[in-house]
Amino acid sequence: MADDKSRPGGQDRTRINVNEDYELRDWSKKLKVTPEQLKAAVKAVGTNAEAVEKHLQGK
Repeated sequence: MADDKSRPGGQDRTRINVNEDYELRDWSKKLKVTPEQLKAAVKAVGTNAEAVEKHLQGK
């Protein structure tokens, strides 16, 4: 689910929304992958940040 920008309190750090440029940029930087690699990982395992990170680490 995308962040609700009308509500204060920050992003949902458990989900990755690759359709938001800032999230794609920030998550790519945090996980040390290219935006294309991040998109492929999200496509493979879904938007759960922990699952994406494990997938990228080969676990």
